[in-house]
Amino acid sequence: MNPDIQAYNDARPPADKAICDLLAQQICLQLPDAENKIWHGHPVWFLEGNPIVGYSKLKDSVRLLFWSGQSFDEPDLQPGGSFKAAEIRYTVVTAVDIKTLKRWLKKATIIQWDYKNIVKRKGILERLR
Repeated sequence: MNPDIQAYNDARPPADKAICDLLAQQICLQLPDAENKIWHGHPVWFLEGNPIVGYSKLKDSVRLLFWSGQSFDEPDLQPGGSFKAAEIRYTVVTAVDIKTLKRWLKKATIIQWDYKNIVKRKGILERLR
């Protein structure tokens, strides 16, 4: 894992750090070939330059965001943003269901919208897979 992501996690209060550490560990395990870095101030994982999953600290929770998550057909993921992203928010580490997270991460590798080229296409998303 990118040391900048660990520094991001370490800067969180203990309850949020536990959530962030668990998410980072599981994402790295499930997406071993993904590039990971701090992007726009938050930890994000990329496949072939395309953002797949990331998390960020909000005022009252840690938000896990899947860029193509609205296409996963998963009721626990809520629409986020104006494109195809979906999210779930955690307030305690025990709320993170590892089995479900693994399923979502698998879908994240299979179902992808092309965010990498969204600027070049003037805001139009195309499905990659």
